[in-house]
Amino acid sequence: MTIGSVSSTNTSTLSLTGSTTTTASSGSELTQADFLQLMTAQLQAQDPTSPMDNSQFASQLAQFSQLSATQDIDTNLQSLSTSLSSSMQASQVLSSANLVGRQVMVPSSTATYSGTAAVNGAVNVTNAGDIQVQVTDSTGTVVRTMDLGTQQAGLANFSWDGTDNSGTAVAAGTYSLSANNSGSTTALTTYVSAAVTGVGYGGSTTGTYLQVAGIGGVPLSQIAQIN
Repeated sequence: MTIGSVSSTNTSTLSLTGSTTTTASSGSELTQADFLQLMTAQLQAQDPTSPMDNSQFASQLAQFSQLSATQDIDTNLQSLSTSLSSSMQASQVLSSANLVGRQVMVPSSTATYSGTAAVNGAVNVTNAGDIQVQVTDSTGTVVRTMDLGTQQAGLANFSWDGTDNSGTAVAAGTYSLSANNSGSTTALTTYVSAAVTGVGYGGSTTGTYLQVAGIGGVPLSQIAQIN
């Protein structure tokens, strides 16, 4: 007798009268009740002149006991993992609530200009070089080009005061941002600084996120800087 899943069409045992008794259906897992039923049937059907070896009987009991213990441990570990995960998620959301009202630097290719306050942002510089930032309006026209000079790898901060290249104030609205290194056609990632207005949890895929003014929901993992 072995311990595991039952793969035959029907598993049967012999009674003392020689009749056949069905003990498990096709594809079912061997439970503790099934195991005891099979063992009882085996003891009943054994030859009295040649009974089951005691060591074999003890070995089968030990196997089932070990299997049962392993299944219990696996179930308990899964339950503990789920509990810890939920606790950590709740803790992260609560601790992130302290960021409401703070300014954070988040990745964005657009910036909302209020008409009065300057737009603060940064460029993720991958290699040292001369960094340029361009501000483009809704028609695709470049209204402002800012040369940040030679910057080392890392975040290079910039501030746009809402004026075009001639110094004339532009209208309030949403503008596109782009940046390059020494005129390269490879675009660099741009960031903008904005206020956190709320905190939420977006499930196992998104995790904790911050609601950022003018941008929307941003995963906590993408926050580059807290001011």
